Order: sequence, then C-alpha cells, then structure tokens
Amino acid sequence: MPNHSKRILTFLFVTLFAVVFCGTPVSAMDSEAQPKDPGLMAADLLLARPVGTAATVTGFVIFVVSSPFSALGGNTKEAWESLVVSPASYSFQRPLGHFDKTPPINDHK
Repeated sequence: MPNHSKRILTFLFVTLFAVVFCGTPVSAMDSEAQPKDPGLMAADLLLARPVGTAATVTGFVIFVVSSPFSALGGNTKEAWESLVVSPASYSFQRPLGHFDKTPPINDHK
C-alpha cells in the first residue's frame, strides 16, 4: 500500500509542477494586459460590469419583443448583434479595467 501512496503523491507533484511552470508564460502575458490602476478595475467590477449585464438582459428582452418587426424588415442579425451581443461582449469578454478595449464580435456568416 505505501508504494501506491508514493505513486499518487508523485503524480500529484508532477501535475502541480506542470501546471505551475506551463501556466507561467500565460500568466506573464496576461499580466502585461492588466492596467496599473486598481481604481479602474474596482470601478469596472462594481459599476460597469453590472450595468453591462443589465443592458444585456434588457437588450435581450427588447430583441424578443421587436424580433417580429426585425424579421419583417430583414435585419434580425443586426438587431441581435447591437441589442445583445455588443453589451454582452462589453460585459463578459473585455479585460477587467480596460474601458477602451472591446473584443471583436464573432462573425457567424
């Protein structure tokens, strides 16, 4: 039984080692993208993200109500992107504290 325990501990150690050292370059790249002002990050987390989430939910409700008219006008895709995708992208894909960067909207053509 002790041999089995050593194997498990060795496996856990190697896994932890691999995660720490393989994740380091990714962490280093991510740290360059972080703003230096924690006040901007706090304002983003406490104010902008909840407002963006509320805008996403509100945009979805407006899209559902207006979708018959959008379908008649042939602009359902544009309505979806401006009412739902754009606020959701701003709220959930933008780096924390970066108000000037908006991720590109995925184009599903």
